[in-house]
Amino acid sequence: MTPTDFASGTPRLVIEEYFLGETRAYGLFEDRFGNVRRQFTVDITGRHEGDSFVLDEKFRFSDGETDRRVWTLVRTGENAYRGTADDVVGVAAGALSGNAFNLRYRLDMKVGGGRWRVDFDDWMFLQPDGILLNRARVSKWGVELGRVTISFRQLGAPAQNQARLRAAE
Repeated sequence: MTPTDFASGTPRLVIEEYFLGETRAYGLFEDRFGNVRRQFTVDITGRHEGDSFVLDEKFRFSDGETDRRVWTLVRTGENAYRGTADDVVGVAAGALSGNAFNLRYRLDMKVGGGRWRVDFDDWMFLQPDGILLNRARVSKWGVELGRVTISFRQLGAPAQNQARLRAAE
């Protein structure tokens, strides 16, 4: 699957518009056998900083653990992005088309008391009424370790933004 497979998908996703302001996400991690291992919520604040778009993510896991990741995304072409964060190894590569966004990156992920270097193949799909669905494949050395499923919703989104999303359908 490639982002261009979704070129005609609606409503049209614009990362810098969807995540501007406050967003909340609800997610879970399933191991490769389909067992849910962790559940979490994420409060996200999106803002413009010069030519960059910053996503400040604050995670709360059901076991009480917290974490934070701050993404810096830069649009490098009409539908292309690069992204960085403290626990991302190198630079993430993003592609946007229609209602879909794909972000691929290597991450030093906390596991227990240590870290594992894993690969993420992250897909987001904007749905009607402003719901954004995310599924990510997590792998190490090409072997799938599990999947992350997340649902995003905007908090306090201006009425005109919701109207714009419906009009794009």
